Amino acid sequence: MKRRVVVTGVGLVTPLGTGTEKTWEGLVNGRSGIGPITRFDASAHASQIAAEVKDFEPSDWFEKKQAKNLDHFVQYGIAAAELAIQDSGLTVTEELSERVGVITGCGMGGLPTIEEYHGVLMDRGPRRITPFFIPRVIPNMPSGHISMRFGAKGPNLSLSTACAAGTHAVGEAFRHIEYGDCDVAITGGTESVICPLAVGGFSSMKALSTRNDDPEHASRPFDLERDGFIIAEGAGMIVLEELEAARARGAKIYAEMIGYGQSSDAYHIAAPPENGEGAARCMTMALKSAQLNPEDIDYINAHGTSTPLNDRCETTAIKTVFGDHAGRLAISSTKSMTGHMLGGAGGIESAFTALTLHHQCIAPTMNLENPDPACDLDYVPNTAREMNIRAAMSNSFGFGGTNGVIIMKRFE
Repeated sequence: MKRRVVVTGVGLVTPLGTGTEKTWEGLVNGRSGIGPITRFDASAHASQIAAEVKDFEPSDWFEKKQAKNLDHFVQYGIAAAELAIQDSGLTVTEELSERVGVITGCGMGGLPTIEEYHGVLMDRGPRRITPFFIPRVIPNMPSGHISMRFGAKGPNLSLSTACAAGTHAVGEAFRHIEYGDCDVAITGGTESVICPLAVGGFSSMKALSTRNDDPEHASRPFDLERDGFIIAEGAGMIVLEELEAARARGAKIYAEMIGYGQSSDAYHIAAPPENGEGAARCMTMALKSAQLNPEDIDYINAHGTSTPLNDRCETTAIKTVFGDHAGRLAISSTKSMTGHMLGGAGGIESAFTALTLHHQCIAPTMNLENPDPACDLDYVPNTAREMNIRAAMSNSFGFGGTNGVIIMKRFE
């Protein structure tokens, strides 16, 4: 018999602020975390804007020597996990340790460190490469460090499935608890690649917005004038827990996780099919996993990247799955405020989905001023909405045609 799984802790490090309260307050008030790039001189780049984490102080989380040897994506992941564990009130005892897993997602790992030390190699030779180079860049370092920090000796995994990585991590953690491989999982996604190579690479694909003179309005999901996504950084982690164990310790419960789907488009390395078939199949799989009908869903946290192709194809996929009910759904893209955190996006958006159910309030899609006629659903434009939300879905789709969808419901 499958076990019930609940969300008992949330931790966020985002461009809206370090800490869950700062980020949630920013979301529901429509505040943008997007501005000019400050990490490097971006004047030669077509896109010169990003959603940077602005208030993170490594010294709040690490000793100086340790911080020096951790890439930002690892720092953010550890800090978000710390916040989630603190929020959950969970103590990982020696007795519990083997039943606590850590499953994280990351799309690109320590690319800024790779870029930096390639320069060191070329300019100063191989002997000047730090021995911490490899441990700084490999994508499973967040899960490794989190497990060591909290003594979590259960399943330890890192998924790298592009922009679906965070959602896949949360879904796999859900499955591990559901089927009894562990009782608790610290899970989510993290990413930090605001560096010349990543910005240049995405720009060469024409994937990034070039609305450099108006960064706060540059991420415009479902708007006719959208011109690309905004590269972002940060981390979102949640604590998933088997229901009876959570009840036994009197844990606060944000939401219950009930469904997970994963699929492949098998179509193109970077573009979804026009009919959104793979995304639609993934949503249908998640509904089946949750044992829900389409009309049981009230809200979707959309992938909603603000790219011309994604937003149109995701809308088509939603219509395919939900039929007449699609017009009654509330849908929003929080990327309109946070930018697109790549492999970390599904982590923060899983957290947002749990918070949405907990607060019964939907964060808006900002900058939706001139809706694309091909995107004609209710995207909760520009103002947060309080409403009765029974169940909510979160979508993530990645390069390589990989798709991930989770479903949570209000805990009762």
